Amino acid sequence: MFCARDQHADAVASAMNNLYADWCATNVRRRAEPYAFKCTAAAAGSDYIPDLRGAERHHFIATTVDLLTTGVDVPAVRNIVFFKYVRSPIAFYQMVGRGTRLYPPTGKLMFRVWDYTNATRLFGTEFVTQARVRRDPTPEAEPPERPIRVEGFDVHVTDAGRYIVTSVDGKAMPVTVEEYKERLAAKLVEEAPSLEIFRGRWIAPTERRALLASLPDGGRAPVLVRALEEMTNYDLYDVLAELGYGMAPRTRSERADSFTYKNEPWLRELPARTGATLKALAGQFERGGTEELENPQVFQTPDVVRAGGLEALKALGKPAEILRETKERLFAA
Repeated sequence: MFCARDQHADAVASAMNNLYADWCATNVRRRAEPYAFKCTAAAAGSDYIPDLRGAERHHFIATTVDLLTTGVDVPAVRNIVFFKYVRSPIAFYQMVGRGTRLYPPTGKLMFRVWDYTNATRLFGTEFVTQARVRRDPTPEAEPPERPIRVEGFDVHVTDAGRYIVTSVDGKAMPVTVEEYKERLAAKLVEEAPSLEIFRGRWIAPTERRALLASLPDGGRAPVLVRALEEMTNYDLYDVLAELGYGMAPRTRSERADSFTYKNEPWLRELPARTGATLKALAGQFERGGTEELENPQVFQTPDVVRAGGLEALKALGKPAEILRETKERLFAA
């Protein structure tokens, strides 16, 4: 069962064990231990991988994040469950690949995919990897590895994967991208335990700035993750919501279009110039995200001025309150 993050894998394993305990009690069956367990890089559950690989147990559930995508061969696996959102076709095929092995000793001739996040939309998606040119290494020809700069960070790309040089306990140390994302998600959930709390803090400028400042590297972490995951068309809200709470991310364009479509009845009830101004503000969000929407100069942009501008909002009361309701609707799941 592929989960959104390490904490999510814990929660899913616990829920499955509770269901199993109820089933055992109802059917007067003895529990088999372990039944469901977290199996991630940070968990002791990886100790059970030999049992999974050897199929010594008929039934077991491993909740994981990325550990079983590559490098772990468990041919007896019959069910793959997607509880995390996946954008990369390569990662998707690696995950599905955990179930594709035939296993005659147990009569396994097929497997099932249980998809709760529309991951199977990636079936048939083409992907291209750049061919590597092998060269005879010589001291003169092989330059030392040089990091690339991404959002002010040194990012190293090697055959073993990507890692970031960041501060750990006050010392500059290399951290893999996945470990870095785990640290970011853990701190985010510590500061905002639920998606609803996160959304509430995000739409309040002061609260959002405080939340971002509390994250690793003084709030630069989500900007780095957005760049590394090629999510430049997404607002930081969606980058963090996916990372911390497993929410399906939506591009700024998708959010702006959804705001206009889903809120058409509400917008029609407003004075025409006010509704037009709010639609124009949604267009500014599409261009620059949350920060652009809250920029005082946004009311000087041509589209907003033509629609009615700040005066159109003042006609209904306090512009700040109207903007807050607009953001609540804009960031509604």
